[in-house]
Amino acid sequence: MKSKTMILVALLAAAFLVNLDTTLVNVALPALVRQLHATTTQLQWVVDSFNLVFAALLLTFGSLSDRFGRKGMLLAGLIVFGAASLAGGFTTSPAQLIAARSVMGLGAAMTFPSTLSLISNVFTERTERARAIGLWGAIAGVAIAMGPIVGGWLLEHYSWAAVFIAMAPVAAVAAIGVALVVPTSKDPDAAAPDIAGLVLSSATMALLVFTVIEAPAAGWGAARSVAGFAASAALLAAFIVRERLAAHPMLDVRLFRNMRFSAASGAVTVSFFALFGFIFLMTQYFQFVRGYGPLSTGVRLLPVALSVGIGSVAGTQLAVRAGTKLIVTIGLVATAVFYGWVAATTSSTLSYGVIAVQMVLYGLGMGLTSAPATESIMGAISRRQAGVGSAVNDSTRLIGGTLGVAVLGSVYASVYASRLTATMPVRVPGPVAAIAHQSVGAAYAAAGRLATLGQPALGQALQHASANAFLRGLTVDCLVAGGVAAVGALLAVLFLPSHPASPAEGPHDVQTPAQLETAAAAHSGRQS
Repeated sequence: MKSKTMILVALLAAAFLVNLDTTLVNVALPALVRQLHATTTQLQWVVDSFNLVFAALLLTFGSLSDRFGRKGMLLAGLIVFGAASLAGGFTTSPAQLIAARSVMGLGAAMTFPSTLSLISNVFTERTERARAIGLWGAIAGVAIAMGPIVGGWLLEHYSWAAVFIAMAPVAAVAAIGVALVVPTSKDPDAAAPDIAGLVLSSATMALLVFTVIEAPAAGWGAARSVAGFAASAALLAAFIVRERLAAHPMLDVRLFRNMRFSAASGAVTVSFFALFGFIFLMTQYFQFVRGYGPLSTGVRLLPVALSVGIGSVAGTQLAVRAGTKLIVTIGLVATAVFYGWVAATTSSTLSYGVIAVQMVLYGLGMGLTSAPATESIMGAISRRQAGVGSAVNDSTRLIGGTLGVAVLGSVYASVYASRLTATMPVRVPGPVAAIAHQSVGAAYAAAGRLATLGQPALGQALQHASANAFLRGLTVDCLVAGGVAAVGALLAVLFLPSHPASPAEGPHDVQTPAQLETAAAAHSGRQS
Protein backbone atom coordinates (compact mmCIF):
# COMPACT_ATOMS: atom_id res chain seq x y z
CA MET A 1 0.00 0.00 0.00
CA LYS A 2 1.16 3.54 -0.73
CA SER A 3 2.08 5.86 2.12
CA LYS A 4 -0.98 6.55 4.24
CA THR A 5 -0.04 10.22 4.33
CA MET A 6 -0.12 10.41 0.53
CA ILE A 7 -3.44 8.56 0.43
CA LEU A 8 -4.93 10.95 2.96
CA VAL A 9 -3.70 14.02 1.06
CA ALA A 10 -5.31 12.76 -2.15
CA LEU A 11 -8.64 12.04 -0.42
CA LEU A 12 -8.62 15.39 1.40
CA ALA A 13 -8.03 17.20 -1.91
CA ALA A 14 -11.14 15.56 -3.37
CA ALA A 15 -13.21 16.42 -0.28
CA PHE A 16 -11.91 20.00 -0.32
CA LEU A 17 -13.06 20.46 -3.92
CA VAL A 18 -16.68 19.47 -3.25
CA ASN A 19 -16.95 21.45 -0.02
CA LEU A 20 -15.42 24.56 -1.57
CA ASP A 21 -18.07 24.58 -4.29
CA THR A 22 -20.93 24.63 -1.78
CA THR A 23 -20.21 28.28 -0.93
CA LEU A 24 -17.99 29.38 -3.83
CA VAL A 25 -20.86 29.94 -6.25
CA ASN A 26 -22.82 32.23 -3.91
CA VAL A 27 -20.47 35.18 -4.36
CA ALA A 28 -21.00 35.05 -8.15
CA LEU A 29 -24.79 35.48 -7.97
CA PRO A 30 -24.81 39.30 -8.33
CA ALA A 31 -22.59 38.99 -11.42
CA LEU A 32 -25.02 36.47 -12.92
CA VAL A 33 -27.80 39.03 -12.59
CA ARG A 34 -25.75 41.65 -14.43
CA GLN A 35 -24.23 39.47 -17.16
CA LEU A 36 -26.69 36.62 -17.72
CA HIS A 37 -29.78 38.62 -16.67
CA ALA A 38 -30.79 35.84 -14.26
CA THR A 39 -34.01 36.25 -12.32
CA THR A 40 -34.28 35.65 -8.57
CA THR A 41 -35.83 32.23 -9.20
CA GLN A 42 -33.05 31.29 -11.62
CA LEU A 43 -30.41 32.38 -9.09
CA GLN A 44 -32.05 30.15 -6.51
CA TRP A 45 -31.86 27.16 -8.83
CA VAL A 46 -28.24 27.84 -9.77
CA VAL A 47 -27.55 27.03 -6.11
CA ASP A 48 -30.32 24.55 -5.37
CA SER A 49 -30.06 22.35 -8.49
CA PHE A 50 -26.61 21.27 -7.26
CA ASN A 51 -27.88 20.57 -3.73
CA LEU A 52 -30.97 18.72 -4.94
CA VAL A 53 -29.12 16.27 -7.19
CA PHE A 54 -26.32 15.91 -4.65
CA ALA A 55 -28.76 15.02 -1.87
CA ALA A 56 -30.92 12.72 -3.98
CA LEU A 57 -28.05 10.51 -5.14
CA LEU A 58 -25.75 10.38 -2.10
CA LEU A 59 -27.10 7.11 -0.69
CA THR A 60 -27.32 5.58 -4.16
CA PHE A 61 -23.69 6.20 -5.05
CA GLY A 62 -22.50 5.44 -1.52
CA SER A 63 -24.09 2.00 -1.82
CA LEU A 64 -22.88 1.43 -5.38
CA SER A 65 -19.32 2.37 -4.41
CA ASP A 66 -19.36 -0.36 -1.74
CA ARG A 67 -20.45 -2.89 -4.36
CA PHE A 68 -18.43 -1.87 -7.42
CA GLY A 69 -15.39 -0.11 -5.97
CA ARG A 70 -14.84 3.12 -4.06
CA LYS A 71 -11.74 4.29 -5.91
CA GLY A 72 -13.39 3.87 -9.31
CA MET A 73 -16.48 5.76 -8.15
CA LEU A 74 -14.33 8.55 -6.72
CA LEU A 75 -12.37 8.93 -9.97
CA ALA A 76 -15.53 8.91 -12.07
CA GLY A 77 -17.11 11.52 -9.79
CA LEU A 78 -14.11 13.85 -10.02
CA ILE A 79 -14.15 13.61 -13.82
CA VAL A 80 -17.89 14.34 -14.00
CA PHE A 81 -17.61 17.20 -11.50
CA GLY A 82 -14.65 18.81 -13.23
CA ALA A 83 -16.10 18.50 -16.72
CA ALA A 84 -19.48 19.92 -15.66
CA SER A 85 -17.82 22.80 -13.83
CA LEU A 86 -15.74 23.63 -16.90
CA ALA A 87 -18.86 23.50 -19.07
CA GLY A 88 -20.64 25.81 -16.63
CA GLY A 89 -18.01 28.48 -17.22
CA PHE A 90 -18.87 28.56 -20.92
CA THR A 91 -22.66 28.71 -20.60
CA THR A 92 -24.49 31.70 -22.04
CA SER A 93 -27.87 31.48 -20.29
CA PRO A 94 -29.17 30.77 -16.77
CA ALA A 95 -30.90 27.58 -17.98
CA GLN A 96 -27.63 26.19 -19.33
CA LEU A 97 -25.84 27.04 -16.10
CA ILE A 98 -28.55 25.36 -14.02
CA ALA A 99 -28.13 22.21 -16.13
CA ALA A 100 -24.36 22.29 -15.61
CA ARG A 101 -24.84 22.73 -11.86
CA SER A 102 -27.14 19.69 -11.79
CA VAL A 103 -24.44 17.55 -13.41
CA MET A 104 -21.94 18.95 -10.90
CA GLY A 105 -24.29 17.69 -8.17
CA LEU A 106 -24.15 14.24 -9.78
CA GLY A 107 -20.35 14.33 -9.73
CA ALA A 108 -20.34 15.47 -6.09
CA ALA A 109 -22.66 12.59 -5.09
CA MET A 110 -20.27 10.13 -6.76
CA THR A 111 -17.21 11.73 -5.16
CA PHE A 112 -17.99 12.72 -1.61
CA PRO A 113 -19.09 9.45 0.09
CA SER A 114 -16.04 7.64 -1.32
CA THR A 115 -13.60 10.03 0.35
CA LEU A 116 -14.78 9.20 3.85
CA SER A 117 -15.39 5.48 3.21
CA LEU A 118 -11.86 5.08 1.82
CA ILE A 119 -10.45 6.83 4.89
CA SER A 120 -12.30 4.36 7.12
CA ASN A 121 -10.92 1.41 5.16
CA VAL A 122 -7.33 2.70 5.05
CA PHE A 123 -7.17 3.92 8.67
CA THR A 124 -8.61 0.99 10.59
CA GLU A 125 -7.29 1.59 14.13
CA ARG A 126 -9.53 3.99 16.03
CA THR A 127 -6.89 6.54 17.04
CA GLU A 128 -5.50 6.90 13.52
CA ARG A 129 -8.99 6.86 12.04
CA ALA A 130 -10.02 9.62 14.43
CA ARG A 131 -7.00 11.69 13.40
CA ALA A 132 -7.75 11.19 9.69
CA ILE A 133 -11.45 11.99 10.09
CA GLY A 134 -10.49 15.05 12.13
CA LEU A 135 -8.44 16.29 9.19
CA TRP A 136 -11.30 15.41 6.82
CA GLY A 137 -13.67 17.46 8.98
CA ALA A 138 -11.15 20.29 9.17
CA ILE A 139 -10.79 20.38 5.39
CA ALA A 140 -14.58 20.43 5.00
CA GLY A 141 -15.02 23.33 7.39
CA VAL A 142 -12.09 25.30 5.99
CA ALA A 143 -13.28 24.79 2.41
CA ILE A 144 -16.82 25.97 3.18
CA ALA A 145 -15.49 29.06 4.96
CA MET A 146 -12.93 29.76 2.22
CA GLY A 147 -15.49 29.63 -0.60
CA PRO A 148 -16.27 33.36 -0.34
CA ILE A 149 -12.54 34.20 -0.21
CA VAL A 150 -11.64 32.24 -3.34
CA GLY A 151 -14.79 33.36 -5.14
CA GLY A 152 -14.25 36.99 -4.18
CA TRP A 153 -10.66 36.95 -5.45
CA LEU A 154 -11.70 35.36 -8.75
CA LEU A 155 -14.49 37.89 -9.25
CA GLU A 156 -12.20 40.83 -8.54
CA HIS A 157 -9.71 39.66 -11.18
CA TYR A 158 -11.86 37.81 -13.73
CA SER A 159 -15.50 37.29 -14.74
CA TRP A 160 -18.11 35.09 -13.06
CA ALA A 161 -17.12 32.24 -15.42
CA ALA A 162 -13.77 31.91 -13.62
CA VAL A 163 -15.61 30.65 -10.51
CA PHE A 164 -16.58 27.55 -12.52
CA ILE A 165 -13.60 27.17 -14.86
CA ALA A 166 -11.12 27.28 -11.97
CA MET A 167 -12.61 24.12 -10.47
CA ALA A 168 -11.74 21.98 -13.50
CA PRO A 169 -7.93 21.93 -13.04
CA VAL A 170 -8.37 21.38 -9.30
CA ALA A 171 -10.56 18.35 -10.06
CA ALA A 172 -7.97 17.08 -12.54
CA VAL A 173 -5.14 17.34 -10.00
CA ALA A 174 -7.26 15.57 -7.37
CA ALA A 175 -8.13 12.79 -9.85
CA ILE A 176 -4.45 12.26 -10.73
CA GLY A 177 -3.58 12.05 -7.04
CA VAL A 178 -6.33 9.50 -6.40
CA ALA A 179 -5.34 7.42 -9.42
CA LEU A 180 -1.69 7.28 -8.36
CA VAL A 181 -1.85 6.64 -4.62
CA VAL A 182 -5.31 5.54 -3.41
CA PRO A 183 -5.82 1.76 -3.17
CA THR A 184 -8.83 -0.04 -4.56
CA SER A 185 -11.51 -0.90 -2.04
CA LYS A 186 -14.97 -2.48 -2.07
CA ASP A 187 -17.21 -4.81 -0.10
CA PRO A 188 -15.88 -8.31 -0.88
CA ASP A 189 -19.25 -9.88 -0.04
CA ALA A 190 -21.39 -7.42 -1.98
CA ALA A 191 -24.58 -8.80 -3.46
CA ALA A 192 -26.52 -7.48 -6.43
CA PRO A 193 -27.62 -3.83 -6.09
CA ASP A 194 -30.85 -3.22 -4.19
CA ILE A 195 -32.62 -1.41 -7.03
CA ALA A 196 -35.84 -0.78 -5.12
CA GLY A 197 -33.87 0.63 -2.20
CA LEU A 198 -31.84 2.87 -4.50
CA VAL A 199 -34.98 4.25 -6.15
CA LEU A 200 -36.86 4.80 -2.88
CA SER A 201 -33.89 6.46 -1.14
CA SER A 202 -33.30 8.80 -4.10
CA ALA A 203 -36.98 9.73 -4.32
CA THR A 204 -37.20 10.36 -0.56
CA MET A 205 -34.16 12.62 -0.45
CA ALA A 206 -35.08 14.48 -3.64
CA LEU A 207 -38.62 15.24 -2.51
CA LEU A 208 -37.59 16.17 1.05
CA VAL A 209 -34.85 18.57 -0.06
CA PHE A 210 -37.05 20.05 -2.81
CA THR A 211 -39.84 20.69 -0.28
CA VAL A 212 -37.43 22.33 2.17
CA ILE A 213 -36.02 24.53 -0.60
CA GLU A 214 -39.47 25.63 -1.78
CA ALA A 215 -41.14 25.96 1.63
CA PRO A 216 -39.96 29.53 2.39
CA ALA A 217 -41.54 30.84 -0.83
CA ALA A 218 -44.65 28.66 -0.77
CA GLY A 219 -45.16 28.93 3.01
CA TRP A 220 -44.29 26.25 5.57
CA GLY A 221 -47.95 25.64 6.32
CA ALA A 222 -49.13 25.80 2.70
CA ALA A 223 -50.88 22.76 1.24
CA ARG A 224 -48.00 22.26 -1.20
CA SER A 225 -45.41 22.15 1.60
CA VAL A 226 -47.48 19.93 3.87
CA ALA A 227 -48.12 17.52 0.98
CA GLY A 228 -44.41 17.46 0.17
CA PHE A 229 -43.40 16.62 3.75
CA ALA A 230 -46.18 14.00 4.02
CA ALA A 231 -45.13 12.35 0.76
CA SER A 232 -41.48 12.38 1.91
CA ALA A 233 -42.50 10.65 5.14
CA ALA A 234 -44.49 8.05 3.18
CA LEU A 235 -41.54 7.35 0.89
CA LEU A 236 -39.24 7.06 3.90
CA ALA A 237 -41.60 4.55 5.52
CA ALA A 238 -41.70 2.55 2.30
CA PHE A 239 -37.89 2.61 2.15
CA ILE A 240 -37.61 1.34 5.74
CA VAL A 241 -40.09 -1.48 5.11
CA ARG A 242 -38.30 -2.44 1.91
CA GLU A 243 -34.88 -2.49 3.59
CA ARG A 244 -36.12 -4.56 6.53
CA LEU A 245 -37.50 -7.19 4.16
CA ALA A 246 -34.70 -7.21 1.58
CA ALA A 247 -32.26 -10.12 1.62
CA HIS A 248 -29.42 -7.75 0.72
CA PRO A 249 -30.48 -4.21 1.71
CA MET A 250 -28.52 -1.16 0.56
CA LEU A 251 -28.76 0.18 4.13
CA ASP A 252 -29.33 -1.97 7.20
CA VAL A 253 -31.84 0.31 8.94
CA ARG A 254 -31.26 -1.51 12.23
CA LEU A 255 -28.12 0.61 12.50
CA PHE A 256 -30.31 3.49 13.65
CA ARG A 257 -30.99 1.57 16.86
CA ASN A 258 -27.34 2.22 17.67
CA MET A 259 -27.26 5.65 19.33
CA ARG A 260 -23.60 6.02 18.40
CA PHE A 261 -24.85 6.13 14.80
CA SER A 262 -28.23 7.87 15.01
CA ALA A 263 -27.51 10.40 17.80
CA ALA A 264 -24.24 11.34 16.10
CA SER A 265 -26.15 11.82 12.83
CA GLY A 266 -28.47 14.20 14.66
CA ALA A 267 -25.50 16.16 16.01
CA VAL A 268 -24.07 16.53 12.49
CA THR A 269 -27.45 17.77 11.25
CA VAL A 270 -27.59 20.42 13.97
CA SER A 271 -23.99 21.53 13.40
CA PHE A 272 -24.53 22.08 9.67
CA PHE A 273 -27.87 23.78 10.30
CA ALA A 274 -25.86 26.26 12.35
CA LEU A 275 -22.95 26.47 9.86
CA PHE A 276 -24.98 27.29 6.76
CA GLY A 277 -27.17 29.61 8.81
CA PHE A 278 -24.01 31.39 9.97
CA ILE A 279 -22.70 31.83 6.41
CA PHE A 280 -26.13 32.99 5.20
CA LEU A 281 -26.30 35.65 7.91
CA MET A 282 -22.71 36.84 8.18
CA THR A 283 -22.00 37.26 4.46
CA GLN A 284 -25.01 39.59 4.22
CA TYR A 285 -23.99 41.42 7.40
CA PHE A 286 -20.47 42.09 6.15
CA GLN A 287 -21.43 43.01 2.58
CA PHE A 288 -24.52 45.14 3.19
CA VAL A 289 -24.41 46.50 6.73
CA ARG A 290 -20.61 46.89 6.92
CA GLY A 291 -20.12 47.63 3.20
CA TYR A 292 -17.30 45.12 2.56
CA GLY A 293 -16.69 43.67 -0.90
CA PRO A 294 -16.83 39.90 -1.64
CA LEU A 295 -13.09 39.37 -1.12
CA SER A 296 -12.96 41.51 2.04
CA THR A 297 -15.94 39.57 3.39
CA GLY A 298 -14.21 36.27 2.72
CA VAL A 299 -11.00 37.39 4.40
CA ARG A 300 -12.93 38.46 7.48
CA LEU A 301 -14.36 34.94 7.72
CA LEU A 302 -10.86 33.45 8.07
CA PRO A 303 -11.11 33.14 11.89
CA VAL A 304 -13.96 30.68 11.37
CA ALA A 305 -12.03 28.65 8.79
CA LEU A 306 -8.94 28.36 10.96
CA SER A 307 -10.78 27.58 14.19
CA VAL A 308 -12.99 24.95 12.53
CA GLY A 309 -9.82 23.23 11.38
CA ILE A 310 -8.26 23.35 14.83
CA GLY A 311 -11.48 22.22 16.53
CA SER A 312 -11.96 19.30 14.12
CA VAL A 313 -8.46 17.89 14.54
CA ALA A 314 -8.44 18.38 18.32
CA GLY A 315 -12.03 17.24 18.74
CA THR A 316 -11.58 13.75 17.32
CA GLN A 317 -8.46 13.19 19.42
CA LEU A 318 -10.19 14.41 22.56
CA ALA A 319 -13.22 12.23 21.82
CA VAL A 320 -11.01 9.12 21.83
CA ARG A 321 -9.71 10.07 25.28
CA ALA A 322 -12.63 11.79 27.00
CA GLY A 323 -15.60 10.35 25.12
CA THR A 324 -17.67 11.51 22.16
CA LYS A 325 -20.60 12.61 24.34
CA LEU A 326 -18.55 15.16 26.30
CA ILE A 327 -16.75 16.68 23.31
CA VAL A 328 -19.81 16.92 21.05
CA THR A 329 -21.84 18.44 23.89
CA ILE A 330 -19.13 21.05 24.55
CA GLY A 331 -19.10 21.88 20.83
CA LEU A 332 -22.87 22.37 20.67
CA VAL A 333 -22.87 24.45 23.86
CA ALA A 334 -20.13 26.66 22.39
CA THR A 335 -22.26 27.09 19.26
CA ALA A 336 -25.29 28.07 21.34
CA VAL A 337 -23.20 30.54 23.38
CA PHE A 338 -21.85 32.06 20.16
CA TYR A 339 -25.32 32.73 18.79
CA GLY A 340 -26.52 34.13 22.10
CA TRP A 341 -23.47 36.41 22.26
CA VAL A 342 -24.07 37.68 18.73
CA ALA A 343 -27.76 38.29 19.44
CA ALA A 344 -26.83 40.35 22.52
CA THR A 345 -24.14 42.48 20.86
CA THR A 346 -24.97 42.81 17.17
CA SER A 347 -24.84 46.32 15.72
CA SER A 348 -23.63 48.10 12.61
CA THR A 349 -20.59 49.48 14.48
CA LEU A 350 -19.44 46.49 16.54
CA SER A 351 -15.64 46.20 16.55
CA TYR A 352 -14.31 43.56 14.17
CA GLY A 353 -12.00 42.41 16.98
CA VAL A 354 -15.06 41.34 18.99
CA ILE A 355 -16.59 39.72 15.90
CA ALA A 356 -13.36 37.79 15.28
CA VAL A 357 -13.36 36.40 18.83
CA GLN A 358 -17.00 35.41 18.41
CA MET A 359 -16.16 33.61 15.18
CA VAL A 360 -13.28 31.75 16.82
CA LEU A 361 -15.68 30.50 19.49
CA TYR A 362 -18.13 29.40 16.82
CA GLY A 363 -15.47 27.69 14.68
CA LEU A 364 -14.16 25.72 17.66
CA GLY A 365 -17.72 24.69 18.53
CA MET A 366 -18.35 23.57 14.97
CA GLY A 367 -15.14 21.55 14.85
CA LEU A 368 -15.71 19.93 18.24
CA THR A 369 -19.20 18.86 17.15
CA SER A 370 -19.01 17.74 13.54
CA ALA A 371 -15.73 15.83 13.31
CA PRO A 372 -16.15 13.70 16.48
CA ALA A 373 -19.77 12.96 15.50
CA THR A 374 -18.60 11.87 12.05
CA GLU A 375 -15.96 9.62 13.61
CA SER A 376 -18.70 8.13 15.77
CA ILE A 377 -20.87 7.41 12.72
CA MET A 378 -18.07 5.75 10.78
CA GLY A 379 -16.98 3.76 13.82
CA ALA A 380 -20.52 2.41 14.21
CA ILE A 381 -20.71 0.77 10.78
CA SER A 382 -18.71 -2.09 9.31
CA ARG A 383 -15.91 -1.16 6.94
CA ARG A 384 -17.50 -3.18 4.15
CA GLN A 385 -20.50 -0.82 4.27
CA ALA A 386 -18.41 2.32 4.72
CA GLY A 387 -19.71 3.87 1.50
CA VAL A 388 -23.34 3.87 2.53
CA GLY A 389 -22.36 4.90 6.08
CA SER A 390 -20.44 7.84 4.67
CA ALA A 391 -23.45 8.71 2.51
CA VAL A 392 -25.70 8.81 5.59
CA ASN A 393 -23.25 11.19 7.26
CA ASP A 394 -23.11 13.34 4.13
CA SER A 395 -26.91 13.34 3.83
CA THR A 396 -27.32 14.62 7.38
CA ARG A 397 -24.84 17.42 6.61
CA LEU A 398 -26.71 18.42 3.48
CA ILE A 399 -30.17 18.24 5.04
CA GLY A 400 -28.98 20.24 8.04
CA GLY A 401 -27.42 22.91 5.84
CA THR A 402 -30.47 23.13 3.57
CA LEU A 403 -32.76 23.43 6.58
CA GLY A 404 -30.48 26.06 8.10
CA VAL A 405 -30.75 28.32 5.07
CA ALA A 406 -34.47 27.65 4.56
CA VAL A 407 -35.60 28.04 8.18
CA LEU A 408 -33.35 30.94 9.12
CA GLY A 409 -34.00 32.57 5.76
CA SER A 410 -37.75 32.39 6.38
CA VAL A 411 -37.47 33.76 9.91
CA TYR A 412 -35.19 36.56 8.79
CA ALA A 413 -37.43 37.54 5.84
CA SER A 414 -40.49 37.70 8.07
CA VAL A 415 -38.81 39.79 10.78
CA TYR A 416 -37.06 42.05 8.26
CA ALA A 417 -40.27 42.82 6.37
CA SER A 418 -42.25 43.45 9.54
CA ARG A 419 -39.63 45.73 11.05
CA LEU A 420 -39.09 47.65 7.80
CA THR A 421 -42.82 48.25 7.43
CA ALA A 422 -42.95 49.71 10.93
CA THR A 423 -39.93 52.01 10.53
CA MET A 424 -39.83 53.00 6.86
CA PRO A 425 -40.15 56.76 6.22
CA VAL A 426 -43.68 57.58 5.06
CA ARG A 427 -42.37 59.66 2.13
CA VAL A 428 -40.80 56.65 0.41
CA PRO A 429 -42.79 56.01 -2.82
CA GLY A 430 -44.80 52.78 -2.97
CA PRO A 431 -42.80 51.11 -5.78
CA VAL A 432 -39.52 51.90 -3.99
CA ALA A 433 -40.91 50.53 -0.72
CA ALA A 434 -41.90 47.30 -2.47
CA ILE A 435 -38.34 46.89 -3.78
CA ALA A 436 -36.87 47.60 -0.33
CA HIS A 437 -38.97 44.83 1.20
CA GLN A 438 -37.36 42.20 -1.03
CA SER A 439 -34.03 42.20 0.82
CA VAL A 440 -31.57 44.49 2.55
CA GLY A 441 -29.46 44.52 -0.62
CA ALA A 442 -32.44 45.66 -2.68
CA ALA A 443 -33.22 48.30 -0.06
CA TYR A 444 -29.68 49.68 -0.25
CA ALA A 445 -29.93 49.83 -4.04
CA ALA A 446 -33.29 51.63 -3.78
CA ALA A 447 -31.81 54.09 -1.29
CA GLY A 448 -28.99 54.84 -3.70
CA ARG A 449 -31.51 55.45 -6.46
CA LEU A 450 -33.37 57.95 -4.31
CA ALA A 451 -30.10 59.78 -3.66
CA THR A 452 -29.32 60.03 -7.38
CA LEU A 453 -32.80 61.43 -7.99
CA GLY A 454 -32.12 64.37 -5.68
CA GLN A 455 -33.47 62.98 -2.40
CA PRO A 456 -30.30 62.06 -0.46
CA ALA A 457 -31.87 62.56 2.98
CA LEU A 458 -34.76 60.22 2.14
CA GLY A 459 -32.34 57.69 0.68
CA GLN A 460 -30.23 57.84 3.83
CA ALA A 461 -33.33 57.37 5.99
CA LEU A 462 -34.40 54.31 3.94
CA GLN A 463 -30.91 52.81 4.22
CA HIS A 464 -30.90 53.36 7.99
CA ALA A 465 -34.34 51.75 8.35
CA SER A 466 -33.37 48.74 6.25
CA ALA A 467 -30.11 48.27 8.19
CA ASN A 468 -32.00 48.30 11.48
CA ALA A 469 -34.56 45.85 10.06
CA PHE A 470 -31.75 43.55 8.96
CA LEU A 471 -30.12 43.69 12.40
CA ARG A 472 -33.44 42.84 14.05
CA GLY A 473 -33.81 39.85 11.71
CA LEU A 474 -30.21 38.84 12.45
CA THR A 475 -30.85 38.99 16.19
CA VAL A 476 -33.97 36.81 16.01
CA ASP A 477 -32.24 34.34 13.67
CA CYS A 478 -29.34 34.03 16.12
CA LEU A 479 -31.77 33.23 18.92
CA VAL A 480 -33.39 30.53 16.78
CA ALA A 481 -30.05 29.01 15.72
CA GLY A 482 -28.75 29.17 19.30
CA GLY A 483 -31.90 27.45 20.52
CA VAL A 484 -31.47 24.64 17.98
CA ALA A 485 -27.84 24.19 19.07
CA ALA A 486 -28.90 24.10 22.75
CA VAL A 487 -31.52 21.42 22.04
CA GLY A 488 -28.86 19.49 20.14
CA ALA A 489 -26.55 19.67 23.16
CA LEU A 490 -29.31 18.32 25.41
CA LEU A 491 -30.02 15.44 23.03
CA ALA A 492 -26.30 14.62 22.89
CA VAL A 493 -26.20 14.43 26.69
CA LEU A 494 -29.24 12.16 26.76
CA PHE A 495 -28.57 9.81 23.84
CA LEU A 496 -25.01 9.93 22.49
CA PRO A 497 -22.78 7.19 23.98
CA SER A 498 -19.41 8.25 25.32
CA HIS A 499 -17.44 5.40 23.79
CA PRO A 500 -17.96 2.60 21.22
CA ALA A 501 -19.45 -0.71 22.27
CA SER A 502 -17.02 -3.51 23.01
CA PRO A 503 -15.83 -5.45 19.97
CA ALA A 504 -18.04 -8.38 20.84
CA GLU A 505 -21.08 -6.13 20.74
CA GLY A 506 -19.91 -3.61 18.16
CA PRO A 507 -21.73 -2.60 15.05
CA HIS A 508 -19.12 -4.29 12.85
CA ASP A 509 -20.84 -7.52 13.85
CA VAL A 510 -24.29 -6.40 12.70
CA GLN A 511 -25.50 -8.86 10.05
CA THR A 512 -27.97 -8.51 7.22
CA PRO A 513 -31.06 -10.74 7.11
CA ALA A 514 -29.38 -12.91 4.47
CA GLN A 515 -26.31 -13.34 6.67
CA LEU A 516 -28.49 -14.27 9.62
CA GLU A 517 -30.22 -16.96 7.52
CA THR A 518 -26.84 -18.33 6.39
CA ALA A 519 -25.58 -18.39 9.96
CA ALA A 520 -28.74 -20.13 11.16
CA ALA A 521 -28.45 -22.74 8.41
CA ALA A 522 -24.82 -23.38 9.31
CA HIS A 523 -25.70 -23.69 12.98
CA SER A 524 -28.52 -26.11 12.14
CA GLY A 525 -26.11 -28.24 10.09
CA ARG A 526 -23.69 -28.41 13.00
CA GLN A 527 -26.51 -29.40 15.35
CA SER A 528 -27.52 -32.30 13.08
